[in-house]
Amino acid sequence: MDYKPNFFFRNGHFNSIYPTIFRKQEDPAFDRVTLDTPDEDFIDIDIKRADGSSRVVILCHGLEGSSDSHYIKGTAARAVSKGWNVVAMNYRSCSGRMNNTLRMYHSGATDDLDLVVGYCKRNFKTIALIGFSLGGNLVMKYTGERGQSLDADIVSLVAISVPTDLSAGSKNIGRRSNFLYENKFLISLKAKLKEKHAQFPNELNINPLKRISKLYDFDDIYTARIHGFKDAEDYYTKCSCAQFIPDIKVPGLIINALDDPFLPEECYPKEWVRKNENIDLWLPKYGGHVGFVMPGQEFYWSEIKAIDFISQHS
Repeated sequence: MDYKPNFFFRNGHFNSIYPTIFRKQEDPAFDRVTLDTPDEDFIDIDIKRADGSSRVVILCHGLEGSSDSHYIKGTAARAVSKGWNVVAMNYRSCSGRMNNTLRMYHSGATDDLDLVVGYCKRNFKTIALIGFSLGGNLVMKYTGERGQSLDADIVSLVAISVPTDLSAGSKNIGRRSNFLYENKFLISLKAKLKEKHAQFPNELNINPLKRISKLYDFDDIYTARIHGFKDAEDYYTKCSCAQFIPDIKVPGLIINALDDPFLPEECYPKEWVRKNENIDLWLPKYGGHVGFVMPGQEFYWSEIKAIDFISQHS
């Protein structure tokens, strides 16, 4: 299971940043399908088919990602090469067009993932889930909160670089050493909120945006309250996936690098995993946040291991 990078990629920040700037990938030529939600909104999913296969893997991106994120495209290509159809989920507001409702997305929005699972049940026979960062929290919460009632078509899951404790993770990204990441997220989130305010001027007050400099504060003032939580801590407490790990009934794999700049100690859920023999926890010394770069290779280490795992359990 060891990831053994060269000297340069033994720096967690470098491993995290490098692929977002330098990774060159072919366009996966996804086919887009729009799913209608019960609240008169929509979710765009992007599909890549493997000839003759009835297996599908649902890919769930991270905060402010999309099906265009490098790790989604890389994992999709690896999956198709190994005989998996791919459904890349774009959360509300993440598909390149703003969604219709005041609601957007958050780390625990498993009802939207369930809509995508329903589509896959109608079109494929075997389903696996792979989530990255926020998406990793989403797939683990989804499978754990359903427990024994999880649909039998879902056979495995992988969560990569996952903040299993959302409160600790949010506070950690607010550290000075993570300023570049936090600022990038906030620029994107604030722009979306201004667009959302144009849709719902009487329901959103954007004046507090000017003073927000932390993701924690953004979640406290906006994410939590838009989505029905009292505040950030209420949101984090109810949606952190660690508490759901004991109830996951299918084989699962968590890959969290020990040098991930996003993850504090609380996001290495050793005690929770000990309560569930279905879950493997890999803690490579290196890898950064959704990094695991393998220079000169088409696929990254985490992508190879994730597809190997779901193939083993399909």
